[in-house]
Amino acid sequence: MPSRGWRGWVGPLAVTAIAAVLRLVDLGRPHAVVFDETYYVKDALALLRFGYEQGTIDAADDVILSQHAAWDRLNVFTDTASFVVHPPLGKWVIASGEWLVGVTPFGWRIGVAILGTLTVLMTARIMRRLTRSDVIGTVAGLLVALDGLHLVMSRTALLDMPLLFFILAGFGLLLLDRDAVLGRADAWRTLSDRTLPDHGHGFGPGFGVRPWRIAAGVALGLACGVKWSGLWYLMALGLLSVGWDVQVRRALGVRRPVRGALVRDAGPALLSLVGVASVVYLTTWTGWLVTDSGYHRTWAAGRSGLPWLPDVLRSLLDYHRAAWNFHVGLHSEHAYKSSAWSWPIMGRPTSFYYESDGLACGAPKCSAEVLALGNPIIWWAGLLALGHAVWRALAGRDWRSAALLVCWLAGMIPWLIFHDRTIFTFYAVILVPFMSGMLAMSLAALAGGPQASQRRRRVGLVAAGSVLLLVVVTAWFFYPVWTGVPIPYDHWSLRMWSPTWV
Repeated sequence: MPSRGWRGWVGPLAVTAIAAVLRLVDLGRPHAVVFDETYYVKDALALLRFGYEQGTIDAADDVILSQHAAWDRLNVFTDTASFVVHPPLGKWVIASGEWLVGVTPFGWRIGVAILGTLTVLMTARIMRRLTRSDVIGTVAGLLVALDGLHLVMSRTALLDMPLLFFILAGFGLLLLDRDAVLGRADAWRTLSDRTLPDHGHGFGPGFGVRPWRIAAGVALGLACGVKWSGLWYLMALGLLSVGWDVQVRRALGVRRPVRGALVRDAGPALLSLVGVASVVYLTTWTGWLVTDSGYHRTWAAGRSGLPWLPDVLRSLLDYHRAAWNFHVGLHSEHAYKSSAWSWPIMGRPTSFYYESDGLACGAPKCSAEVLALGNPIIWWAGLLALGHAVWRALAGRDWRSAALLVCWLAGMIPWLIFHDRTIFTFYAVILVPFMSGMLAMSLAALAGGPQASQRRRRVGLVAAGSVLLLVVVTAWFFYPVWTGVPIPYDHWSLRMWSPTWV
């Protein structure tokens, strides 16, 4: 690593402080239930009250906004359990804020905002470990801190930020596992009999119990407990981890590195990741499992099929079948529906909130909006960085770029497959840390390495610094429409660079 002790924390903590200010100040603005908060705010409250999601009265949002009550004093529920299509964990994150602070906009957003802020710190530290550079790690964290899509999703009580938090944690834990395995491989190389480097099998050594990979299984199981799209990362990161094992065995001079990884590593990886994740995922349903009144909870009673499973698990399986059918059959029209192909250019960002009546902004006509729009400089430069990462991964055999590409593709490909489903640009928040990591690496290459001439370094540093300055200025310019600040209508119009942003 490039530095030891506190020096490796200064940059990451500095950009995290910036992220915290942007995400936590005036978190209760707008004082409204915005976009899909209308589902998750009430589901989270129901989890606190019942342990499972419950139906609500028609005017529940108005009652919640008018009373500012503690979670145990609000009565907005009917007597019927509610059918929901996402697992409970992300709603428990929202519920934690409602329990601590109260059922207010600040209360239901604070849990998500804290996780969003922590993802900035995680990105900086992960990229530092990935690249062995304090500077690249800090720049990557800064890019995440100043991205509008990440900012909006951190300030809104939706599920995508908790999903990103656990996926990023899983990736970081697998990086720790990789470094631990490299340490064990070095020890094996030193101690082994050089005449029998493969113990006579050609497969290489076993690496023993790998607690970091087990911890990654826990994190990815929690990701699946927020949204099922975590499954794509469970598969992608599992394959990536085994691929790293192949690299380690090849570096050791193992005669059959691929077969060795399949024989010695694939089985334990499957158990550590998929097995552990499955158990963890099931525990996220505890509130539904230990009660009797949740939706579909007693479906299996008196029904045949899979008699070796307890009724509660058969009911849960059928619940999942119904939720899956909902997801794949969701084709309703929506004004902000977008194609995943348009995400990298922010073709159709999602407007979470817009208000123009009764606002004070010092002008005759005002606007206040929360627009889930990525920082244009980060996203458009990120396209160039994506191409650069592909070149480095293929031509330069750079495993770091390949790892970031795997994570980026795991967040994109599923939505390209289900392109006809109703989807929104804000799903792309999952890409932000990995795109920021690629952009930080490209800016480092633009700045020039230690072997570059002084003139080359000077020109490169000015160019890279100019990009970062543009990122900062653009974040300042768009901040009002990311956070619902009332501004004159003319100022709002200046920020609508494309007719598809309106």
